Amino acid sequence: MKYTQLGRTGLKVSRLVLGTMNFGPQTEEADSHVIMDAALDAGINFFDTANVYGWGENKGRTEEIIGNWFAQGGDRRDKVVLATKVYGNMGLDGAPAWPNHDKLSALNIRRAVDASLRRLRTDYIDVYQFHHIDRRTPFEEIWQAIDTLVQQGKILYVGSSNFPGYKIAQANEIAARRGGTIGLVSEQCLYNLMERRAEMEVIPAAQDYGLGVIPWSPLHGGLLGGVLKKEAEGGRRASGRAADTLADPTARAQIQAYEDLLDKHGLAPGEAALAWLLTRPGVTGPIVGPRTAEQLRSALRAVELELSEEVLAGLEEVFPGPGPSPEAFAW
Repeated sequence: MKYTQLGRTGLKVSRLVLGTMNFGPQTEEADSHVIMDAALDAGINFFDTANVYGWGENKGRTEEIIGNWFAQGGDRRDKVVLATKVYGNMGLDGAPAWPNHDKLSALNIRRAVDASLRRLRTDYIDVYQFHHIDRRTPFEEIWQAIDTLVQQGKILYVGSSNFPGYKIAQANEIAARRGGTIGLVSEQCLYNLMERRAEMEVIPAAQDYGLGVIPWSPLHGGLLGGVLKKEAEGGRRASGRAADTLADPTARAQIQAYEDLLDKHGLAPGEAALAWLLTRPGVTGPIVGPRTAEQLRSALRAVELELSEEVLAGLEEVFPGPGPSPEAFAW
């Protein structure tokens, strides 16, 4: 495994991030533990989760699965850089929303941290991430709550997720003006070959403010994982949004060109898509969310995969980026 610093911090993290969103809803607890053991054995030390994972009436279940794994000992907790998130309402789906049980008020942040710590069976969180922007809560209040939690030793660093560039700037400027916390150190955003809008403002803002970039959905819902070849071979067919995308002839032709390019060079699509992200400026490491141990092994191969200039040029031709702003939309 290869390692890098998380943004401007001294924290060393693996170039792949283990995403745990499938733990509980799609992967049973025992299998989830096997995947986490395999990830740790392979050198992946950065684990990502969220308080809402488990979804519906099982919100919080994923954190519980991780907590039970930590409880097995063997220095598991000590070896892991643990990241979780706050924002979503933790009430049961269908139940009336109760005030102050979601978003980023000081009250909810305090409540949510303590609840995550209980489920995770740990006394601190390495990277506590805001899962979304809160348009109603001022950053002065948010940072005041975070300062208290850092002083209490409950969290060490703070990151964002799904923030636009201007909110990254606003958050860190207010943090700098207040003193105390060092501000955001990472941004977790949607970024892959098919979805490159983050290159316009989010990633430049993250780089300017010293945030590590952690792409989520690196295979764009499976569309970059060889979906057409699997379909032709009678394998699992795309569903939901992926199926809707494939119903568009232009998008389908683009994905076919992508698969043909990689087939020509003897490359596995999913591994190439991950390897491409690892070449991008500012990227710390993409989140991989394996449902099985074999999917984890495939992701691990991407770390050692070096894409040739010919392949990189071909990928750029199939999936051209938007270009930097303001040129991308102004000129």
